[in-house]
Amino acid sequence: MVIASTAVAVAEPSAELVEAAKKEGSLTTIALPHSWCGYGDVIAGFKAKYPEIQVNELNPDAGSADEVEAIKANKDNKGPQAPDVVDVGLAFGPQMKAEGLLQPYKVSTWDEIPDTVKDAEGYWYGDYYGVLSFIVNKDLVKETPADWADLLKPDYAGQVALAGDPRASNQAILGVLAAGLHKGAKAGEESGKAGLEYFAELNKAGNFVPVIAKAGTIAQGATPIAIAWDYNVLAWRDELAGNPPVDIVVPKTGVLAGVYVQGISAYAPHPNAAKLWMEYLYSDEGQNLWLKGYCHPARFNAMSKAGKVPQDLLDKLPPAESYEAAVFPTVEEQNANKAAVTGGWDKVVGANVQ
Repeated sequence: MVIASTAVAVAEPSAELVEAAKKEGSLTTIALPHSWCGYGDVIAGFKAKYPEIQVNELNPDAGSADEVEAIKANKDNKGPQAPDVVDVGLAFGPQMKAEGLLQPYKVSTWDEIPDTVKDAEGYWYGDYYGVLSFIVNKDLVKETPADWADLLKPDYAGQVALAGDPRASNQAILGVLAAGLHKGAKAGEESGKAGLEYFAELNKAGNFVPVIAKAGTIAQGATPIAIAWDYNVLAWRDELAGNPPVDIVVPKTGVLAGVYVQGISAYAPHPNAAKLWMEYLYSDEGQNLWLKGYCHPARFNAMSKAGKVPQDLLDKLPPAESYEAAVFPTVEEQNANKAAVTGGWDKVVGANVQ
């Protein structure tokens, strides 16, 4: 194993951990679509570095709630259906810790992960963040909406979708929070209720489409306007390669930044491979691969100061000023919002998103 020179202090996992992980020979991930946050390159990078470890990928399109259930359902199962690691919305980290579903582990670059997005004991830790944006199929939508209020216009009948089911998907639950912020509500229960009212209005106007949006549904015209993380819509833009042409908009108001977190299952069949995976994700290489996938990685500020972020990666992101108004809700605010949204969606909005 080549240790980097001390001139650039790069934390490396211990030789003991690498050996123990290789001995296990397998790692099971869940809910990692290859276009999400550049995970295709991240998984390929891990495999290239540790060819002795086979990566078993479960249900790439699962939501955070599905990941929680997968750990619960496989507590006694050491087979290929038991996830070793999860990548879930911030609100799910403390919930999973409280339910005894995670085990603690602090990566060697731990100190560069901001304190506000990690559990002090190491049960979960922020990995990257993005802001909710609109992606617009320009073949079907003449005028690109600039803000949440625009989506209510009659021009957008049958065109607006979320990239998940707001009863289970963190991305969609936070889409409702962002709409609530746009209406002037405070992040928390207030934003959840105001956001539900917004989506009820959108649904009543005939503008909301109860289809989970992704690149394919945008191209086919099933969901010509989708609300999703900036890193997802930028990846979809690349995937669509101009067919159809798309616009990407960070809305003027209700700019919501969402942090996702990593954790290792308390029941992980391959705990050492899981720890090695975390070491890779939080290494300079892993963090820059997420940035290449249009996500702002957790160590972004520390790496920027140290000159470890390639300029060409920064140049591909939306302008920095689009992010200046971004609101980072706390775990408590997200939990209160999540409870309001998941508990009230069916009654207030009544659209069965699938």
